[in-house]
Amino acid sequence: MAEQASDYHRGDMDITEQVTTFRDAMTVTKWSCLVIAVGVLFFTLLFCTDTGFFGSLIPAVIVAAVGVFALKSRAPTH
Repeated sequence: MAEQASDYHRGDMDITEQVTTFRDAMTVTKWSCLVIAVGVLFFTLLFCTDTGFFGSLIPAVIVAAVGVFALKSRAPTH
């Protein structure tokens, strides 16, 4: 059976828009997860323990600082 002619050639498409969209989606996801985690930590400590406002705020700020340090963008290694 003869192969049909096709406009598709594997690996020839320009995928810069897909790469950019994926990178942006991953960036929004990772920062949103950090915000949610810090918020859950803060409100859990505030309402479920006797630490008070500042006792809840300090660990939340520390986790936020560590998260920002861990999640900030770095140059690609490959």
